[in-house]
Amino acid sequence: MRSFKNISSDLNEQVPNEWEVTKLNLIANLRRGPFGGALKVDSFVPEGYAVYEQQHAIHKKLSNIRYFIDEKKYKEMRVFKVEENDILLSCSGTIGESVIIPTKYKEGIINQALLRIRLIRPDINIGYFKYFMDSFLFQTLITDNSHGSAMKNIASMNVINKIPVPVPSEDEQEKIVLILNWKLKVLDRTIDMKYKILELLDQQRQSIITEAVTKGLNPNVKMKDSGVEWIGEIPEHWKVKKIKHFATHVGSGKTPSGGSEVYLDEGVPFIRSLNVHFDGIRLKDLVFISEDTNAEMKSSQVQPLDILLNITGASIGRTAIVPKDFGRANVNQHVCIIRLNKKKMYPYYFNMLMASDVINQQIWFAQNGSSREGLNFIQVKELKFAMPPTIEEQREINDWVFNKQKTIYDVMSTIKEQIEKLKEYRQSLIYEAVTGKIDVRDMELDEVR
Repeated sequence: MRSFKNISSDLNEQVPNEWEVTKLNLIANLRRGPFGGALKVDSFVPEGYAVYEQQHAIHKKLSNIRYFIDEKKYKEMRVFKVEENDILLSCSGTIGESVIIPTKYKEGIINQALLRIRLIRPDINIGYFKYFMDSFLFQTLITDNSHGSAMKNIASMNVINKIPVPVPSEDEQEKIVLILNWKLKVLDRTIDMKYKILELLDQQRQSIITEAVTKGLNPNVKMKDSGVEWIGEIPEHWKVKKIKHFATHVGSGKTPSGGSEVYLDEGVPFIRSLNVHFDGIRLKDLVFISEDTNAEMKSSQVQPLDILLNITGASIGRTAIVPKDFGRANVNQHVCIIRLNKKKMYPYYFNMLMASDVINQQIWFAQNGSSREGLNFIQVKELKFAMPPTIEEQREINDWVFNKQKTIYDVMSTIKEQIEKLKEYRQSLIYEAVTGKIDVRDMELDEVR
C-alpha cells in the first residue's frame, strides 16, 4: 500500500512519498514567444523559416505553416527557434494545448502566443512529461493563474516557473507512458469514430438545407435552369437574386478603442466570431463592452432578426440569426451584419439559406487562391441564391427544414455528450497515472507493449 505526500504546501494534491517533486524551471528551459513589434507582418516572406503558431499546438499538427521569415530574421530571432522534442504550449485564449516537435520538422521559430518548453534533465521521459502537461493538475495550475477578463492569457512566467512537477523513477515513468498509450489508443479511436458520425450527420443536415433552398418542397413542380452552375435547376416560379436586393444594411463592427483591454464581465454583449454558430449565438466566452463604447460603435449595434455572418478566419461563412428577445448587442470587425427588408425576405428562411452549400461554395470560391483572409462587403452583397417569391413559401420551407434539422441536432447533441464523457474519463486516467493513484510498479511491460 502506497503512502502519499502533498505536492506542495499550498496545494491539496498528493503523489507517492518516494516520488521527487521539483519545479518546472528546474527540469526545463522555458521561452515565451516574442512580444511587441519583434515579429511584424512585414517580416513575413513567401517561403523560408517557419513561424509556428498557436493553431499548431491546438490542432496537434505542424504541417500547415502559414507564415515564414527569411534567414536574416531567423538569425536575429534565434533565441525563439524550435528543436526536436521541444514542446509548444498555447498561451492565449485557448490555453494549455501542446504539441511535441518531432524528429522531422521545418526549422523555424515560435510566435508570441506560444511557450517553448525544452527539457534539460535526461531522466525525464518526454512522453511522461507530455502526459503530465495534459493532466487536470497541470491544466488547472496554468488556467487558475491565467489573467485577462475576456481573452485569457497564461499566467506570468514567475508563476509558470514554480509549477510543481512530480517525477517518478525512470522505470515508473516508462510504465506510465506505456499503460496510457495502450489504454488511450482504444479510447481515442472511439472518440474519433464519434466525431466522424457527427461529420456525417452535419453533411446530412447540409444536404437537406441545400435541397430545400434550390428545389423547394413540391417534387412535382415544373423546373427551369437557374443559369447559375452551382445552383442548377430551380422551380419555374423562383428567381435568382443577390443579397443586395434584399439587404437594407451590410456592415461589420470594429475593434473598440483600446482593443480587448476594454472588454468587461458585464455590460452590452459584444459578439465575436467564436459566438456565431449555425445552431445559434453561443453565450460561452461572450464578452461585454461599456455603454460608452457601444455608443461609439453605433453602426454595428445589432437589431432583432439581423443575420450575423463570420467574414474572416477559420469560421468564415458561419451564420446565426439574432433572436427577437436577445436585447442590445454589438459586433466586432470579424462579424458582418446583414439586415433584411422583412417585407420581401423571411429572416429565418434567409438564415437557413446562408447555411446551405449554395452560399458556402460561393464563399469558398471567393477565397480560394486569394491572399485575402476574409470577405469584403461587396462580395457579401453579390452572393447569389434561388428565391421563392412569397414570404408564405419561404416560411413553409423554413418550418419543414427546421423540423428535419431538430431531429438531427438532437442526435448530434447526444453524441457530443458521449464525447465529453469519454474525454472526462480520458482525463481522469491521465491524472491518476501521473499522480501515482494508479500503481504501475508491478505491471509487466509485456502486458501493454
